[in-house]
Amino acid sequence: MPLPVHVAVIYYSATGTVATIAKTIAESAEKAGAEVRLRKTVELAPQAAIDSNPAWAANAKATAGIAEASKDDVIWADAVIFGSPTRFGNVAAQLKEFLDRLGALWQAGQLADKVYSGFTSTSTAHGGQESTLLALYNSIHHFGGILVAPGYTDPTKFVDGNPYGTSHVAGQGDIPVGEQTLTAARVQAERVVKFTRAIKSGLAAGS
Repeated sequence: MPLPVHVAVIYYSATGTVATIAKTIAESAEKAGAEVRLRKTVELAPQAAIDSNPAWAANAKATAGIAEASKDDVIWADAVIFGSPTRFGNVAAQLKEFLDRLGALWQAGQLADKVYSGFTSTSTAHGGQESTLLALYNSIHHFGGILVAPGYTDPTKFVDGNPYGTSHVAGQGDIPVGEQTLTAARVQAERVVKFTRAIKSGLAAGS
């Protein structure tokens, strides 16, 4: 019987694009045989800012039932898939704040030897998809994590064209997530589960 694989999908989403991708990744990881926790980061923006944007307010309401991410979710996970819209070519403050609070786990060696991957959204095609994911992955190197990016390992990746992670051009939140992005999310989730299972099994066999 294969070892259980625990996958935490931890994301921040304002207008709902990243939330949609996160949900698809979580569902796809479950279909691939993983136990999954879908978690959102704590919202740092004031309520007035949220209410000023109908799409932001709608997403906040739609995802109210999703639990907020905690350190325990990272400890529990064999693989963590992070998601964030770009903010000037970097991850959003809400996800960055979560990462910054993992210092004690890093010092205790509890972030090392896990699989990590990431996904993002931007307003335009050249609005920071690659730089956002690479910035996220810089943190993974500091964790001592094992980076599993999708690469060009599936024919569909030559269609969406992003080897770093699933990404979507969202405009001002008015371009819905389509099948191309959803397919990329499924490919990424399945690849993360596949290699997490292989790594975990290999480590168990060598212990």
